[in-house]
Amino acid sequence: MWDNPRLLNAAANAMIALVATAFVYAGLQALARSSLFPLRDLVVAGSLQHTPRAQIERVTAGFGGNFFAADLSALRARLESLPWVRRVEVRRVWPDRVEIVLEEHVALARWGDTALVNTFGEPFAGQLEDAQAAQLPLFAGPAQTERELARRYQRFAGILQPLGEVPERVILTPRHAWQLRTSGGLHLELGRDGAEPVEARLARFVAAHRSTLGRLPPSGTRHVDLRYPNGFVLRVPEWKG
Repeated sequence: MWDNPRLLNAAANAMIALVATAFVYAGLQALARSSLFPLRDLVVAGSLQHTPRAQIERVTAGFGGNFFAADLSALRARLESLPWVRRVEVRRVWPDRVEIVLEEHVALARWGDTALVNTFGEPFAGQLEDAQAAQLPLFAGPAQTERELARRYQRFAGILQPLGEVPERVILTPRHAWQLRTSGGLHLELGRDGAEPVEARLARFVAAHRSTLGRLPPSGTRHVDLRYPNGFVLRVPEWKG
């Protein structure tokens, strides 16, 4: 080896590279621990309706230190633990600032009695005043079906729009059958998807409503069973005998 200039040059270059890497690493470590670049400001942006500033200040308390060494991943995790915060973007802004952009959940529906569902079909643990919560539709279904209920809710709402009805309750049973209750007192049994999706049954009911239920005298609750290929069954509790 000692008589081989090529190997000696390669070994020397490797040693130089190793030493240079060690110097760079040591320099970065010294920079990260240096008190010359203190982090002075946390700037929070975003349209916040349900996340009080006091909550943000509480979870960011104690965050600071060196501009280069500040753990932005930990800061993001703290903020995303807040019940109404859906997503957080954090970035360093030279020379001494960290900017935070918060995106809140937008509540679409209640999920049982325990949580809310946002417009992406994601459950979250936010809370609303009783009056506000009462204005949201209620979703109920097996675990992990929140996204499917949110998607179907949008479809059902669009189909019912010509009747001036809005789904107030959307239920997916353990057997994956769909049930709706609307703002006008309609209880709709849609059944399960098969060769014909349940949306087609609902659309057929809406098309026939004017010439069928639309001609009947007003009443309160109406139960409509749409689990038939060519029609539906109506039951009105007030009509007895």
